Parts: sequence; C-alpha cells; structure tokens
Amino acid sequence: MPVSQPIAFRRNVRTIWISDVHLGFPGCSADYLLDFIREMRCETLYLVGDIVDFWYLKKKRHWPQSHSNVVRSLLGKAKHNTRVVFVPGNHDEAMRQYCGMKIGNIEIVNEVIHKTADGRRFLIMHGDQFDAAVISSPLLGLIGSKLYDNLLRLNRLVNWARTKMGKDYWSLAAFLKHRVKNAVKFISNFEEAVVREARANKVDGLICGHIHRPEITIDNGVLYLNCGDWVESCTALIENHDGSIDLIRASDVHEIIKSLPAAHSTQQPEVRAA
Repeated sequence: MPVSQPIAFRRNVRTIWISDVHLGFPGCSADYLLDFIREMRCETLYLVGDIVDFWYLKKKRHWPQSHSNVVRSLLGKAKHNTRVVFVPGNHDEAMRQYCGMKIGNIEIVNEVIHKTADGRRFLIMHGDQFDAAVISSPLLGLIGSKLYDNLLRLNRLVNWARTKMGKDYWSLAAFLKHRVKNAVKFISNFEEAVVREARANKVDGLICGHIHRPEITIDNGVLYLNCGDWVESCTALIENHDGSIDLIRASDVHEIIKSLPAAHSTQQPEVRAA
C-alpha cells in the first residue's frame, strides 16, 4: 500500500493533523515541527496523540527549549482563532482523564468525527485502541518502547556518520519495520482493524497515528489515513479548502524556509490568526 507522494508547500489549508510528536523524548524532531507550525495556517489543528512522551519522562528528564517552543506555538494557535483539538494517545494517556475539558483553549477528546469541506466524515482516534499487545499486556508495550528507544539512539549514531559523509538523513527504524516479517504483519493487521472500525462507525474513513508509518490508502471505499510521526518520518496530513486530503513532509516546508530571504527566516514566531 503506497504512501502518497510529497506535495508542494501550502501555507493556508483548512485542516492539519499531526501525531506522535513525543515531546520529552530525545528523538523528537522539535525543530522541524516548530518550522511547520509557524509556517502553516489552518482553521482546525488536530493533535492525534502521543504529543508528549510521558513514558520517557517518567524514566528520564529531557525537555530542551525547542520542546517548550512547540508547546508555546500550539497554545498560541489555540489562542488566535485556530481550533486545536487534542486526542490523547498511549504515551500521553494521563490526559484522557481530562476528555471533555478545554486547557488553554485546546479541546481534549477521546475521539472525534471531522467533516471535510466536500462532506466526507472521518473518525479521528490515536490508534493504540487497535494495538492488541498494548491492550493485553502493558508490560509488552513498555518493553517494545524500550527497544524502540535503543533503536533510535543507534539511528542517531548512523545519521551522524552519514552527515559526516555528506549523505541525507535515513531512518533505520523505518527500514527495519518495512523488512521484519512480524512488523509488516502487525502493520497490515493494524490497518485492517482501523478499516473495520471505520465501517462499524459508518464513516468514510479513519485518521490515526500510533504506528509511526504515514500513509493514505483506500480499502473497498474506506479511507485509511495515518499522520506518521515527528520522530522518524516528520509528516502531517492536511485538508485543502476543496476537501481533498494530502500527506505532506516537513522536509518540503523546511527546504522552502531555508530558501527564503533572511528577513523572513529571522522573523519573530508570532502566531497570527489563520
């Protein structure tokens, strides 16, 4: 099932979905996300879970200034006429007890249905609800998280060496996930479970995150959309003003920002209305 191709930079869109940011985790690409948040404008921004990695923060304190800047920018958008909706995930599940409340103008919900400009309805959930390993054994989920942490540490070492050789960023974690048989089977089963849930709720599709694999695909008329993450892929889903939905990579935005005049690139990160 192919991932949709990167699209051209768009500053103003109707809706944005991001998930699996993992603020508080050393592998979080906070600087890329900050560029994306500052440059993109939207009417509604959905935070589709695992925005803050409480699992890692319980083990070790890690909160650089860039992570605070991301939180500040999100709160700024919520304050200045952007509807911001937070759907907690398993790494920030502590926030689920606040579902139905607003914190700093950010709505907190367990799940929500979004209606696109062209009338389609999409159920939005984080996706850990479909992860049988996490549901049946939280310990297995924690073990998997620990292995993933170690893999990302190795990934940073590999990319440090690649940078020295003048090569582009490469995700070891994504490479292994696409080639390890059990991982591929898990991803396939996850997608099938998501599609079944969408059919059960009689919606046109389901938007989620959780497995750190960005994708837009269709299964017998039901759309499966995954935001990806801001650890490996640095991707988001966007709804254009005509209701169409695309997958955009932060690298597209980042390259355009680098090419802009210096006066723009040094502009203060004031968040204005969409």
